[in-house]
Amino acid sequence: MRILMSLALALSLAGCQSAYYGAAEQFGVYKRDILVDRVEESRDAQTEAEEQFQSALEQLSELTNFDGGDLEDMYDAMNDEYEASVAAAEDVSERIDAVDHVAQSLFKEWEAEIEEYSSARFKADSQAKLRDTRKRYAAMLTVLRRSESKMEPVLTALKDNGMYLKHNLNARAVASLKVEFGQIEDDIEALIAEMRKAIASSDAFIASMQDE
Repeated sequence: MRILMSLALALSLAGCQSAYYGAAEQFGVYKRDILVDRVEESRDAQTEAEEQFQSALEQLSELTNFDGGDLEDMYDAMNDEYEASVAAAEDVSERIDAVDHVAQSLFKEWEAEIEEYSSARFKADSQAKLRDTRKRYAAMLTVLRRSESKMEPVLTALKDNGMYLKHNLNARAVASLKVEFGQIEDDIEALIAEMRKAIASSDAFIASMQDE
C-alpha cells in the first residue's frame, strides 16, 4: 500500500489528482482505500504535532525558570521549537485538506454509481451506506478542523514571546514571560486535548471503514 501511495503522491504533487486516483485504481487501490490511508496519515501528523507542541511547552517552561547563563542560547532553542511547531501545524493542515479532497471525490463517485443500479433494493442499500459514511466522516472532520483551529493562536503566542525575548534578552524580559506562561500553558494543554480527540476520532473512523 505504501509503495502505491508513494506513486500516487508523486502524481498528486504534480497537480494531477485524476491521474493520482487512476494510477492507484490500476493497482487495485480505490478511493475508499486512499481515504483510509490519508486519515491514517492525518492521524500520524496529529500525533507528531502533539509531541512537538509539548516539546515547545517544555522549552518555554525551562526558559521561564531561567536562573543564569546565556539568554541568547535560550532564545535560539525557543525559536527552534517555534519553527518546528509551525512546520508540524502546516503538515496537519495539509493532511486534513488531503483527507477532505479524496473524501469529496469518493462521495461524488459513489453518488454517480448509485444511479447506475437497476435493482431498487441495491440502490437503497447503497444510498443508506453512503449517508452513514458521510455522517461519520463529517463528525470526524469537525473534530479535525476544531483541533486545527486551535493551533494558530498557540503559534501566535509562541512567536510573540520569542520576539519579545529576542528584542530584550535580559532578566526583566524573562520575568515578563513568566506572567504570560500560565495562559500559554493552558492554551497548549487545551490544544493537545483537542489533538487527542482528533486522533481518537480518526481511529474510530478508520475502524468503521475497515469493518464494512
